[in-house]
Amino acid sequence: MKKPAVFLNRDGTIIEDAGFLREASQVDFYPQTFSALRRLGEFVLFIVTNQSGIAKGHIRAEEAEAVNNYVVQRLAEAGTIIQEVYCCPHQRSDGCKCMKPGSYFLRIAERDHDIDLARSYVVGDHPSDVELAHGVAAKGIYVLTGHGMKHRAELHVPADVVSDIGAAADLILRTHATEFIKTRNI
Repeated sequence: MKKPAVFLNRDGTIIEDAGFLREASQVDFYPQTFSALRRLGEFVLFIVTNQSGIAKGHIRAEEAEAVNNYVVQRLAEAGTIIQEVYCCPHQRSDGCKCMKPGSYFLRIAERDHDIDLARSYVVGDHPSDVELAHGVAAKGIYVLTGHGMKHRAELHVPADVVSDIGAAADLILRTHATEFIKTRNI
């Protein structure tokens, strides 16, 4: 049976958005990240991150990978397993298919990890995160941390708007439970 997933933006959603991160010492998790993601244990968790700083020459691919590995390690130490990190190293002008809101990485997760995108969620602080969800019939959740407040007026697709990753986890669990009850009563 296909599994539901939560696709998480990295910067501004689970960690502070501090620009182009070069090393683990620059990572600052939001206080609610660890407990929020632990509560999502019944979902397969992924990180999907646009890291245009690689293409722009601000950071090296190895630095972005080291930061991603550190984030995954710290989450694992706190009881949360990230199945995979999908990282787009391009800038928008490259026209790649892996940059959000392109569905490239979600389609890979669907294929490689048997994910049911229609029962999945995308959580992020940029309109492209909820556009990504909309494009694959997943549910988009827009957080007001990171760039969320700044870009809220740019939301042009349906999405739930919440304060932070903790509120996003609460909403996912409520929504998922309600949908489970509906399918059991059919």
